[in-house]
Amino acid sequence: MTPDQFHHIMSPVFEQVAGNSLVGALARELNTAFPSDGETVKAIEAACHAAIDAGWMCAEGVAGRQFGRVIDPAPESHGLSVDVVCMKDFVGPHHIHPTGEIYLNMPMTPTAKFNGNGPGWCVFEPGSDHFPTVSDGEALVLYMLPGGEIDFTGKSPD
Repeated sequence: MTPDQFHHIMSPVFEQVAGNSLVGALARELNTAFPSDGETVKAIEAACHAAIDAGWMCAEGVAGRQFGRVIDPAPESHGLSVDVVCMKDFVGPHHIHPTGEIYLNMPMTPTAKFNGNGPGWCVFEPGSDHFPTVSDGEALVLYMLPGGEIDFTGKSPD
């Protein structure tokens, strides 16, 4: 799996997102067009595992939280960046989504949840914030940011 091959696998998702507002309706559209048990998401998940094995995805961090940006915002991605994180029962750093965030939860442990949600797509509206949290196991989480924008706040989860 190469970065170019991964970008190609992501292309239908970029096309689906292009021109849409980052609101809850987009999550429903993505879950309908690309269900978590469907061909596209299975291909994305397999590509993530292959890229991790190849050493270029999730190459930063430590066991329990490995991450990395794999696609920078560009015209070919309709201005979206793509990051992938592998987390196991972990609360990540608080951040704000100035332009929103779209994520795909791909549980590696069947019970794993990301921010309380099982497998599939979710959308955070512009200006939203959270502590990214994987509970009840281990998950790969792919997230897309318009313009690659994310603001880490330094808040602690207490």
